[in-house]
Parts: sequence; structure tokens; C-alpha cells
Amino acid sequence: MLAGRSLGRGYDWLWTAFAVSTFGTWIAFDAFPLLAILVLHARPEAVSALAAVGLLAGAAVAVPLGPWIEFRRKRPVMIAMDLIRFAATISVPIAFVLGRLTFVQLVVVAVIMAAADAAFRAASGAYLKALVKPDDLVIANGRLEATTWTATAIGPPLGGAAIGMFGPVVTVVANALSFLLSALAIRRIGGGEPVPAQRQAQGFRAAELIEGWRAILAHPVLRLLFFNTVLVNGLIMATAPLLAVLMLRDLGFAPWQYGLAFGAPCIGGLIGARLAPSLAARFGQRNVLLAAGTLRACWSLGLAFMPNGAAGIAVVFALQFGLVTCAGIFNPVFAAYRLARIEMERTARVLSAWTITSSATIAVLTALWGVLAGFAGVRTAVALSGLLLLTTPLLLPRRALRAWQGVGSRS
Repeated sequence: MLAGRSLGRGYDWLWTAFAVSTFGTWIAFDAFPLLAILVLHARPEAVSALAAVGLLAGAAVAVPLGPWIEFRRKRPVMIAMDLIRFAATISVPIAFVLGRLTFVQLVVVAVIMAAADAAFRAASGAYLKALVKPDDLVIANGRLEATTWTATAIGPPLGGAAIGMFGPVVTVVANALSFLLSALAIRRIGGGEPVPAQRQAQGFRAAELIEGWRAILAHPVLRLLFFNTVLVNGLIMATAPLLAVLMLRDLGFAPWQYGLAFGAPCIGGLIGARLAPSLAARFGQRNVLLAAGTLRACWSLGLAFMPNGAAGIAVVFALQFGLVTCAGIFNPVFAAYRLARIEMERTARVLSAWTITSSATIAVLTALWGVLAGFAGVRTAVALSGLLLLTTPLLLPRRALRAWQGVGSRS
């Protein structure tokens, strides 16, 4: 019932923009690592470095963007970031066709994409908070989460098949076009937009650059959720390039099999996201956060032991299905709680700080895990990530959340 309620025309167009760009991104799932492996014949260390350097440099570029976005209208910022992402992405297939694609270009484009992604997320999160009622935040985020997992389930298999039929850059073209369509959808939102907060003084001050982190660390629940989510995302994503190497090079899977193994299980994320509003209403957001946040850490270790052939695909499917179902439940409840606890005039800075820290952590851990894989082997590196993930539920704010009363009943 709740999931079918209209949240307004503005939200529908924002949802459309999100859906288009998300489908484009997942059709181009791991396109840059695939290009590095299949076209440029890069080693595992280089593939991990591509992901790490892009995210880390992009995070550094994004640091001043949080306060810059805070004091500007969010829709023009979102459109600008879409256009920047289009220009950066389309340069890759152009260079490929001309025979001039290089590893350095992939790194530069990855940096631009990481910075633009961080800016877009901060602006869209702040815009969403102003666009829907506080009681509708779980529903709104649940729909976005369901869209993400639908795209994740459908996109990689389609992308893998497209690569097999048309070559390795066709999915990059599709991703670039998705950013143009997203910009057009955001323009269609129409209507007014809340006047952004006014800066007290001209220019940026150091205090403005760190205000997002200060607000996070001052909040007893957000602080622990911050450390938990950043570490979980970092440990999971650090192994993504290594799993590509393990499956595509070491175990001999075809690109479409790789895409299917990681894409099909994401139907679990769709199921989880659809269930999240009902579970939060029935059991309370606190209990859902603790249960789903704990369970989502229990699956990744098994990926280190995947066999080859059909059995390997089955193992990946089972483990990924469990992981993404738990994540699909956790993420919208977490996103709604986070938005509800951030002051409107600090929303963009807090979300920007969160994204920057997550990207930087993923970058550092990806680089470290690439080095570890070079010394100890890919499977050992994946296993260590899984073992560390098992400890992350200790960072969930169990005591702090007990003091949070009534939020679940109002959602």
C-alpha cells in the first residue's frame, strides 16, 4: 500500500532521472576494468590502481564541492554534473575508435566521474529532503533502492551480452547517453526550489570545508553508522577488481557469465528494498537497521572459495543474493534516518562528506588489496576482506539507537 502512494510529480521526474542514469551505469558495469583487462591487458595491480586512483583523486577534488553546492540551487548543479559525466564518459569510446585509448585516459576519466558523482549525490540528496515529506523518506528511498537493484540485476547481463556481440565500448556509449537523458528528466521537474542557505562570508573558509564531517561526528548515531557503512562499502568494493580478475582471467569465465553471476542475484536487492518500508513500520527502524546491518556482513567470505564452471556461478549467485537482499533492506532505512537527522542547511555538506569519505576509503582499500593480491594471491586478498567484514557489526550503534524512540512508528 505504502509503496504505491504517489509522492508527487517532482519526485516522479527525479526518480526517472535516477532510473535512467542508474541503468546506464549498471549496463556499463565494471566497463573500465574490463577495458583495462581485455583491451589494454593490464595486470591485477594496475586494475586495482585504476579504481583506487580515480576514486581517491575524485574525492579530493570533491572536498570543496560540498559547501559550494550547499549555497546553490540543487537542480542546476545536478544537470551540470550529468553533462560533465556525459562528456567524460563519451571521450572513452571516441578514443577507442581512433586507436588512442590509454590507461592514463581511463584514470583521468575515472577521477572526473568520481568527483561529479559525489557532487550529484550531495545535490540530489539535499533536493530529495526538500521534495518529499519527512514521513515519506523511507518510501522515497525505498523506491530508489529498488530501482538500483533492478538495474543491477538487469544491467550487467545485458552489458556482458552487448560486449560479446558489439565490442567492449558499446556499454560505455550507453552509459554516456544515460547521463544526457537524466539531465533532461531533471529539467522536467519544474516548479520552484527552496532558497539555498546564505553564506555568512564571501569565499570558502576552512570551517565550511569540514562542517559536514563535524556534523556527522557530533551525532551519536550518525557517527557510528558513518564508520560502519564506510568500512563495509570499502571492504566490499576493494575486492571488485580482484573478483573480475579471478573470474575473467584465472577461472576463464566469459564476460556475459561474469555479468550474470553478479547481476542476477540483485533481484534480492529489489525484494529487500520493496520490503524495507513494511519491515520498518512493523518492527521499527532501529531493529531493521541492526538486523540487516549485521546480516549483510556475513556473505562475502565465501567468494574466496568459488570454483570454476557452473558451480562457481551458483556459489556467486547464492552469496550475492544473500548480501544484496540484506543491503536492499538496510540501505533505504539508513538513508531515511540519515536525511531525517541532518539539518536542512547542512544536508549537502554532510552528504558530500559522507560520499567523499566512502570514496576515499574504497580507493585506499582497493589499492591495498591490489598490492596484497600481487603478493599473496587474489583468493587470499578476497578472503581477508571477508574476514574483516565479519567484524563490522561491532560498529553498529546498538546502544545509541536504543535511545532513539518513535522514529519507526512515524515512518
